[in-house]
Amino acid sequence: MNKEREIRKLNCAIYTRKSTEEGLDQDFNTLDAQRESAESYIKSQEAEGWVCLPDHYDDGGFTGGTMDRPALKRLLADIEAGKVDCIVVYKVDRLSRSLMDFAKMLEVFERKSVAFVSVTQQFNTTNSMGRLMLNVLLSFAQFEREIISERTRDKMVAARRKGKWGGGLAPLGYDNDREGRKIVVNEDEAAQVRGTFELYLECQSIIQTIKEIDRRGWKNKLTVTKSGKERGGRHFDRSSLFKLLTNVAYLGKVRYKDEIHEGEHDAIVPVELWEKVQKQLKHNGRTGGIMVRNKFGALLKGLVRCVCCDCAMTPNHTTKGGNKRYRYYVCTSAQKRGWHTCPSKSIPAKQIEDFVIEQIKKIGYAPQLIQDVVTSVADKMKRQLKQLEDERLALGRDTARWNSEIRKTSALIRPNETDSPAIARLADLQERIAHNERRINTVLSDIKKISNNLLTQQDVETAMTTFDPIWESMTLRDQIRLVQVVIKQVDYDGESGRVTITFNPIGIKKRAEHATKDLEEARA
Repeated sequence: MNKEREIRKLNCAIYTRKSTEEGLDQDFNTLDAQRESAESYIKSQEAEGWVCLPDHYDDGGFTGGTMDRPALKRLLADIEAGKVDCIVVYKVDRLSRSLMDFAKMLEVFERKSVAFVSVTQQFNTTNSMGRLMLNVLLSFAQFEREIISERTRDKMVAARRKGKWGGGLAPLGYDNDREGRKIVVNEDEAAQVRGTFELYLECQSIIQTIKEIDRRGWKNKLTVTKSGKERGGRHFDRSSLFKLLTNVAYLGKVRYKDEIHEGEHDAIVPVELWEKVQKQLKHNGRTGGIMVRNKFGALLKGLVRCVCCDCAMTPNHTTKGGNKRYRYYVCTSAQKRGWHTCPSKSIPAKQIEDFVIEQIKKIGYAPQLIQDVVTSVADKMKRQLKQLEDERLALGRDTARWNSEIRKTSALIRPNETDSPAIARLADLQERIAHNERRINTVLSDIKKISNNLLTQQDVETAMTTFDPIWESMTLRDQIRLVQVVIKQVDYDGESGRVTITFNPIGIKKRAEHATKDLEEARA
């Protein structure tokens, strides 16, 4: 009589995976279908000692392109612990779509003498032919994954070229629509975005702009997720402010890598304002936003621009005949691209400096120029007042909305209740209202300050008529400071030889205040 063959028990672990979470909330989903198929296969091998382990190794919503999957990590840990003798999957690509990752797992399987079985693809990993077939299948699985990735990228490119929003949270100034496929303008936040752009042009420095933004209490976009968690709402830093100032979404455009396309959403920043900010950012990127030491006493350093090339003219000098130094303002574009490209090329420093100083001395006696300066300042102040008034109204609307929410939330609190989500929300709302009220007081104070400090014709006359008597007695360093205060820009057109001076209204106002104070002290 033949001796009955001894049957070795084989502990089988079933692994299932689906790349997306779509459909996983159904009573019978694809993970259940994979497991049922694997269980049926194991049951058909009961005569060979196969036993299905009760543990579930299910990765729902995880890609097969990496090994960073919770259920897979548990499975590998159990293999190392000697709890698993065989792994059963519905298809080989359920375990991995990466040839390199699967090679790593195969090393573990062979070291621990663990078999691998695919229900729909018959092969045996214990021999060379089975391993060859497995590698071929894995190569096609990886190829399929790469094709899907390429299709996804192509779809994103096509959507951006049509101006569609790429998804994700909306930037400050916009809100996501209900479906999350478009962004719509949030008027209150849009006013803050425009105000930030204008602030940067005034401050001409990221750090100084952040200080003013913090003083006003402006923060990043605050978003509440579907689960009720708050994201964003933080103070600006260098990186986040630079990202805001360079975000083409505010021009009504969308970006994909280096490509920029017209978007479906509305712009909230005027093109002219955007271009001025980008030009200032580019300038600060070259200089670091720090005034370079004025070694040879150039009065107009950082102020002269070449009209023909629309670029800066920088101080330069040559030395001839021993120690004789000749100073110039040179077009930076001509320096880089060649002198033949620019009609201006350069201009003697003393020539343009003497002309500008002469015009400053004359301004106090030119009624029309004084009136032009006053009109320019008035327009600027009106824009600032409108911006502050828009912010005041937005703060008022937020406060009213939060007060309404406080009334509704208070009704949800039970008597003698001391700790609940409703109480925590009430505390948060009250803190926000207190912050808004402080900011409203600051805005009202700024409105009053601007209204009371409009530049008048008398201010201009005072600032400019005192310029001539003190100029010659000033040191070179003080002369440079004074010019930098009262002048905003000097444009030189080499073709026509025309020099245009743009005065700085804010600087003139400060100069007038100092001059008035000096006169009062002299009389006392």
